[in-house]
Order: sequence, then structure tokens, then C-alpha cells
Amino acid sequence: MSVTEKTGTEQAEPSPSPVQKARQLLPGNMAERLALPIAWGVLVLVFSVLPSTSGTYPTLSNFDTIFGAQTAIVVVTLGLLCPLTAGDYDLSVAFTLTLSSMVLAILNVNQGWPIGLAILAALGVGLSVGFINGAIVVLLGLDPFIVTLGTGTFINGIIQWISNSNTISGVSENLVNPVIVDKFLGIPLIFYYGLALALLIMYVFEFTPMGRRLLMVGQGRNVARLSGLHVGRIRWGALTASGLIAGLAGVLYTGTSGSADPISGTQFLLPAFAAAFLGATTIMPGRFNPWGTVIAVYFLVSGITGLVLAGASTFVTDLFYGGALVVAIALSRLASRRRASQAGG
Repeated sequence: MSVTEKTGTEQAEPSPSPVQKARQLLPGNMAERLALPIAWGVLVLVFSVLPSTSGTYPTLSNFDTIFGAQTAIVVVTLGLLCPLTAGDYDLSVAFTLTLSSMVLAILNVNQGWPIGLAILAALGVGLSVGFINGAIVVLLGLDPFIVTLGTGTFINGIIQWISNSNTISGVSENLVNPVIVDKFLGIPLIFYYGLALALLIMYVFEFTPMGRRLLMVGQGRNVARLSGLHVGRIRWGALTASGLIAGLAGVLYTGTSGSADPISGTQFLLPAFAAAFLGATTIMPGRFNPWGTVIAVYFLVSGITGLVLAGASTFVTDLFYGGALVVAIALSRLASRRRASQAGG
């Protein structure tokens, strides 16, 4: 029975105000959605005019480094979004990146494989690691945090073994040139590869049944099961995709320097998680999303680069990334709760 039937009188519903109409047309709070891009712009402006960095920060070579050499972090973080959206963690992504990079370099430089076959092998390594992670997590019902921490440590041992703890250089120019040497609008092509991957993942997340199922699993596995979704299969697929994209990041990372080393790629783990959670506070607050991730990566890299150019000590990098991760998780959780409360009425 309606309210008018109960009272016996007709009550005209108040028309929405202009502010309410705007909120209906614009999903979410626009200020919240654009806060990080604005902060990024302010950060770049500050370091561009700061006396200690004004001569080195706003230069083509510096932005070439920010948008070129650091894109491997963008790619590995985009891969991390797949399990995170499904409610799982993958702590092996940085080690998978390094293993794929090392396998590519060994096959191409030491074994004389054509670069195309070496790239396929590196991608196969990433795919295999992701598949094994998914199998252990889903079939044995184990915590993905513990599983991927263990497999990551195991992979690190393999990296040291096959490389003899040495850097392997001399990778084919057929990889290096289309990754970092060739440019479009003054920016290395690797930057555009990262944008293309972000566009692809955004399309999958927002416009395909696969993306919707992934989101449903992450929001509530019991509800997803009751809806008829194969939760285990979806989680397995997300971890497999994470491994494959980490393998791609390894290929691109090798192309940025023409070499592979057993250490530096593993340092991407903290930046990747910091960027993923920080990205969940912007563009689509409360959700892991590709464009927020891309902005978060370059925000963090821009800040680190500016601090280094200003003469900050090397430990500032750990302070910056660690602090950003803690703050990002807190903000992401708050955004998720706000979104849930708004959805609930």
C-alpha cells in the first residue's frame, strides 16, 4: 500500500534540485574522482618551479624517463588489477616480471634464439606462473597471499640460479628500438603500449560479461556462487592473467635497457601495490580501475623523480612508496564504504 493510499491524500513528490540532478548525471563525486590528477599536476608544477629542480625537472629528457623507462611499472600494476578485483592478492608479479625478463635475455643473447621466439617464451613463462598460482589457490583452497609469497620467493631463487646472479646484456635491437628508442610525439612507444593495455583492461572490466563476473566475485563470493558463477574458475583466470601481463611487463622492461638483471625488477612489488590502491581512490573511487592506476603510477614516479633531483637520500623512495601504500589503502577503504552506503540508500 502506498503512502497516498494510507493517508487518503495525494502528495506531490518534490522535484529534484539542480544539484541532485547533477549528481544523477555525474556518477560519484567529481572532486573526489579528479583529486589525484589535479594533485599530480600540482606536483609537477611545484618541482618545475622549485629552485633546486627547475633546471632539471621540466626537461624533455626527464619526462622521457618518467613516461618511458617507468612504464613497466604501469604494465605490471595493470596485471595486478585482475586478481585484486576478484578479491585476491598476487605477490609474485614482480618476480614473474624479472623471471620473464631473464628468460628472454638468456634465450636471445646466450642461446641465439630469434627475438620473436624469445618473447613468446617469456610470455609463456609468465602465463605458466599465473596458471600454477591459480591452480594451487583454487584446487587446494589456500590463501593466495601466502601462496604467491611462496611462489615469488621460489621464482627469485630460480632467477639467481639461471642467471648466476649476473646481468645479461646485448638483447636484440629489434626489441629495444620499438620499445624505448622509437618515439611518437617525443615519447617512447612503450608509453603508448601501456595506454593500450589500460584501454583493453578498461573495456574488459566495464563492457564484457567477464569483467562483470570478476567484479561480482570480488564484491561477494557467496553471492556470486548463488548467482551461478564459477567462482574458482574466475579467480584462477584472474591469477593466470596477472602472470601473463607480468610476463609482458618483463618483455617491455628488457626492451628499455637491452638487458636483464636479477634484482631491479623485483623492486617493483611495492610500487605496484601502492599504485593499484592509490588508483582505486580516483576516476572510479572505491574500485580498482585501469585509468586510476595509470595516473597513480605516474604521480608516484613524478614525486620520486622530483625528490631525487632535489637531492633527497635514496631511502626517501622507500618512505614515499611505503607511505603512499598505507594512505592509499586507507583512502580506498573509505571510498568503498562511502560507495556502499550510497548504494544502500
